[in-house]
Amino acid sequence: MSNTNNNVGFAIEAKRLRKSFGSNLVLNELDMSVDWGSFTVIFGSNGSGKSTLVNNLATISTPTSGEIYVAGFDIKKEKALIRKNIGVVTHELLLYSDLTAYENLFFYGKMFNLPDIEHKIELTAEITGAKDYLRKKIKHMSHGMQKRIAIGRAILHDPPILFLDEPESGLDQEALERLYEMIRSGQNGKRTILMTTHNIDRGLEMGDRVTVLSKGKISYDKKRVDINRDVFEGDYISLRQSQL
Repeated sequence: MSNTNNNVGFAIEAKRLRKSFGSNLVLNELDMSVDWGSFTVIFGSNGSGKSTLVNNLATISTPTSGEIYVAGFDIKKEKALIRKNIGVVTHELLLYSDLTAYENLFFYGKMFNLPDIEHKIELTAEITGAKDYLRKKIKHMSHGMQKRIAIGRAILHDPPILFLDEPESGLDQEALERLYEMIRSGQNGKRTILMTTHNIDRGLEMGDRVTVLSKGKISYDKKRVDINRDVFEGDYISLRQSQL
């Protein structure tokens, strides 16, 4: 995994984070911190700001105000260093449709100056179940297979921090199982993972920390071991209704 600034403090930290789109305030003075090696799951209704939060933390978009530190680096000054330490899977696949899967992964490998790129591509394709599709152009693939390639792109450089924004979207059952197996094998207290999802059962199964985003802020934050599934579902439904 990439070298971080230091492993003292938090893997991800946001302070007074605000993001507006015109007059629409999506993130409102949001504060959060994510420990190294943890798996944080963020629940929230559509429009709650989950994707906006991930995009801000992952340097894809710029916050209106506030502070963000990822892997110990300041997002205002050290975006390039942050990008070396993160993998990102969002609704946008971030793939070049006219290139093959192999060409896409090779391009990203070159961006990260990876040694032995060919071997890493083969290994990543094996993990994601995309080995037979490496020579096929992205535009000729199903959405599910494109998503597998996007996941491969995100983990190709073995980042210490992984952002997953509703990664199950568009995946068939086989791909879902491969995804979650990849997540399990890649974490083990080593990789920090932040994942948004609507799937209560899967989120509670995967995460060791559970949060809910509502009205632009983290309105619920507990360790998984302290959560009763049925009680949480009731609390979550109430928070979602309050968002309306």
